[in-house]
Amino acid sequence: MTSTSNLMEKFDFLLGSWDLEYRVPKSAFSEAATGKGTGTFKRMLNDKYISFDYSATLSTGSAAAHAIFAWDEKSKIYRYWWFEDSGAFLTATCNFIKDETLFLNWHDTLLIQTFTKENSDKVVLRMEHPVEPRKFELVLEVIFSRQQ
Repeated sequence: MTSTSNLMEKFDFLLGSWDLEYRVPKSAFSEAATGKGTGTFKRMLNDKYISFDYSATLSTGSAAAHAIFAWDEKSKIYRYWWFEDSGAFLTATCNFIKDETLFLNWHDTLLIQTFTKENSDKVVLRMEHPVEPRKFELVLEVIFSRQQ
């Protein structure tokens, strides 16, 4: 049987500190915006969880959040909890659709999100929502550049 620690090793491509570049196109969810920030993914509690903390300043305001990834042994799927400094929070289920590509399905929304490793120093996060069958509108793109 695979241990929880081994299951959490799939997140290794995200671990570390990152500079973030935000690109928010005008959509049904927001006005267009750009911004910069920093974020850190790290292991916690005996490698059973991965946390993500970030802060950013966008042309529309600032934001900070804390998030946690965990393996749900009963459901055999990864879970994600997202807590914003605004008081808002969301949950998602997620899985790796291929090595170093993490797909999230946000609960109570039609939003989907992917973290895709481009190279050892770059990850791209894309959040989208469906506008018609098999067609999605980009809501948010964040370029993660590994801090040196």
